[in-house]
Amino acid sequence: MNLSIKQLELKANEIRQDIIHALVEAKSGHSAGPLGMADIFAALYFHVLQIDPAKPDWPERDRFVLSNAHTCPVLYAALAQRGFCKRADFLKGLRKFGTPFQGHSNNHFGIGIETCGGPLGQGISQAVGMAIAGRLDEATWRVFCTIGDGEMDEGQVWEAIMLAGKEKLHNLVVIVDRNNIQIDGFTEDVMPLEPLADKWKAFNWHVIEIDGHNIRQFIDATEEAKAVFEKPTVILAHTIPGKGVSFMENKYEWHGKPPNTEEAAKAIIELRTLQGRITSEHE
Repeated sequence: MNLSIKQLELKANEIRQDIIHALVEAKSGHSAGPLGMADIFAALYFHVLQIDPAKPDWPERDRFVLSNAHTCPVLYAALAQRGFCKRADFLKGLRKFGTPFQGHSNNHFGIGIETCGGPLGQGISQAVGMAIAGRLDEATWRVFCTIGDGEMDEGQVWEAIMLAGKEKLHNLVVIVDRNNIQIDGFTEDVMPLEPLADKWKAFNWHVIEIDGHNIRQFIDATEEAKAVFEKPTVILAHTIPGKGVSFMENKYEWHGKPPNTEEAAKAIIELRTLQGRITSEHE
């Protein structure tokens, strides 16, 4: 599926609204990261990934791994919008026992979730393993993996980065949600990451930095990654946590809490206003 940029921007806005609706229903969950990643997930699931909702176990599908699994509301919302599951099930089922929409994503192949992503740091290792397996099978599918910047405090992340660079896994694309926050504060206060691009380059990765809310830049970055055959690619996507909801943006306090009913209503009003603006800008 290849939607236009306007259609993708509108889809990202719909994903953001669904995130708010699901979080307020669940009365639990993470707000800032999922809202900040909506543009990237709209582009992934409606343009970049080779997938088929009618055949979630299609052998030739691209593999997607959510390593920063606390941001799973954005994954669930994208899967529902794409037709892997019923939208109503997600909106009512987030963090409910007996549903596939747990607080950290776990594998449910029937709705397109490839891996469990509870402990931070492990998803990128799973993605590296998938990429190695794909190369051994001479497969044409690619592996995409999102990780959080706070997640890079984990030593296992850097072990995976080192192995992928050593193995020159050109079929692997990692997307870093560089939103500069984590649960205890700003990343550069908790555990400074900069110079981040230089660190990835030192481990033999092709590095691309983008505005994570510019869908055209993101799509171009994934196309550039396909042309790199001697190393894996990382896309450092600079995002605004809480994007689209003014009172959440750039506030680390919203990392791990949901809106209440009043806050959710305000958020939806802002997002619907933004949706009208997107429509008018492209007319």
